[in-house]
Amino acid sequence: MKKTLNSLSESDYLLVRETKKSQMAGLDEDGLIDLHSRIRRARNKHVTLYRRAGAEKVKAKGGRGSAKAANVRNAAKAEVFEDALSRVSRRLARVSRDAALELKAERLARARNDEPVSGKGGKPRKNASDGKGKVNSSGRIRTDDTRDSPGRKKYEASTIAAGARRQTKKDRRHDS
Repeated sequence: MKKTLNSLSESDYLLVRETKKSQMAGLDEDGLIDLHSRIRRARNKHVTLYRRAGAEKVKAKGGRGSAKAANVRNAAKAEVFEDALSRVSRRLARVSRDAALELKAERLARARNDEPVSGKGGKPRKNASDGKGKVNSSGRIRTDDTRDSPGRKKYEASTIAAGARRQTKKDRRHDS
């Protein structure tokens, strides 16, 4: 592995070094996504080189077995980038999962603030509406205002008009 790392170009070597744990520790989710895409591009490049070179060598060597032996260096480079990609993917998954849990906690905290008008213990809360929805008879906030939305009105009008067109078409058939 070390021999292969030393045979990489300077830019490829620096890219692989960016995937070390200590280097990735300071990266946020966006930085990891950027690193992941750069590593994936480099991995795809080396895998493509390996496959193309292997395909060309099959004719020259007379078989896939001997062609594979002549293509070991390209395979090793592709493997280095595959390992680097897996390291970045694992780190990105961990950071993304943590961010998702954090967002979920925020949403739950916001939802707790929008609980029923009378909270635990029957104590009345301050105005639970906040203008985000309507308080219904049970004291809960109704946030589903889709019935009043312009899109919903348009959809319903379109459905009614389509029904009227179908009925007119039927009536014309029966009148003839």
